[in-house]
Amino acid sequence: MQAIDFVVARNDLQQCKTIESQLPDAAALPDDGLLVKVTRFAFTANNITYAVLGDRLKYWQLFPAPEGFGNIPVWGLGEVIASKHAAVATGETLFGYFPMATHLVIEAADVSKRGLRDGAAHRQGVAPVYNAYTRVSGDPAFAGKQGDYQALLRPLFMLSFLVDDFLAENEFFGAKAVMLSSASSKTAYGLAYLLHARGNGIKVIGLTSAGNTAFVTSLGCYDEVVTYDSLTSLPTNSPVAYVDMAGNGPLRATLHRHFGEQMKYSGIIGLTHRKPTSDDPAQALPGAELQFFFAPDQIRKRTGELGPAGFNERFLAAWSGFAPNLDQWMKVIEHRGPAAVQRAYLDTFNGRVPPYQGLILSLSE
Repeated sequence: MQAIDFVVARNDLQQCKTIESQLPDAAALPDDGLLVKVTRFAFTANNITYAVLGDRLKYWQLFPAPEGFGNIPVWGLGEVIASKHAAVATGETLFGYFPMATHLVIEAADVSKRGLRDGAAHRQGVAPVYNAYTRVSGDPAFAGKQGDYQALLRPLFMLSFLVDDFLAENEFFGAKAVMLSSASSKTAYGLAYLLHARGNGIKVIGLTSAGNTAFVTSLGCYDEVVTYDSLTSLPTNSPVAYVDMAGNGPLRATLHRHFGEQMKYSGIIGLTHRKPTSDDPAQALPGAELQFFFAPDQIRKRTGELGPAGFNERFLAAWSGFAPNLDQWMKVIEHRGPAAVQRAYLDTFNGRVPPYQGLILSLSE
C-alpha cells in the first residue's frame, strides 16, 4: 500500500504537491511503534500561521518532509491499524496533532488509560501538547460532527479560554469594553462568547471587514460590530482593552491614537514569546504599552494553581457551554482526496473560505 503526504514549499507556501511513499510494514515498526491511519483533520487559517512560523517555532521538524518542503501540522483523528505496544490495540481512535498525510508512525510513550505521546526524537523540543494523543475510542464527544468540531475549534478555543482567563484575572485592566480584531475568526468569537457569558457588564466589540459584518452580527456574542473603516466613530469617553488577533500594526496604531490614554490594555495574541522593546514602533503610541500574550505562560500559571485536573475541568466546563452553539455558527464542509485537499489548502491560503465554513479534510478518497 502507498502512503500519501501533502507538502508545501517552505520558501513559497503557494507551491504545494502530494508525494507517495511505501507504507511501512507492521513488522518493521520501531519498538512500541504504532501505525496510524489519519482518518480526518481540520484545516483553518491557524494552520497557515503554523506554516509561516514553521522554522521559527520548529513546526517543520514534527513531520519530516523532502528537502525544501514542509508538512503542515493539523489537528485531527486517526485509527491505529498496527501496534507493537502491548497496551494499545489496533482499531483504537486517537485525537491529536497529525501531518497532512494518510498515515503516521508514532513511537508510543507514557501510555496511560487516557492518552499517550510520541517519543520519536525528531518530535521533541516543542510544547508537550504537540506530541500528546488522547485515546477517544467510543467517546461520543469525538464521534461524527462532534469530532469535527473538536478538531476545528478545540485547540483554538483553548487560546480563547486562556485570554479570557487572563483578562478576568487582571480585572480587564480597568476597561469597560473589550475590542477584538478579526472578529469573524474562530479564536475571536470563542473569546467573545466567553466574555459575553460572564455577564459582568463588560461590552464586547467585534472589529471586522464590511463583507463579514452580517456573519459576525449573527453570532450574537458581540454587543457591537464595527467595520474597520468606521473605527473612529467609537466613543472615547470610557476605558477600553484591545485584543489583536491579526497582528495588524496600522489598525493598532489607529485605535491607540483614537482612544489615547483610555486604551488600558493592548495585546497581540501570538504564537511567539517576545516582549516589546524600546525600538518597537508600538511603544511610541499613546495608551497602554503593547503586550504579547503567550498561551503556554498562562497554562503553566493556572495548572500550577489548580493542578492539571482542575485546569482541565475548568476548560471542559467552558467548552461544554460553547460547543452547542456550533450547529448554528458553523457549516462543516468535508473534502476527500489529494486534489480536494490541495484546493482547500489554496483557498484557505488565499482567504477564499467564508468564515462560517469549517473544513474537514482527508487525503484518502
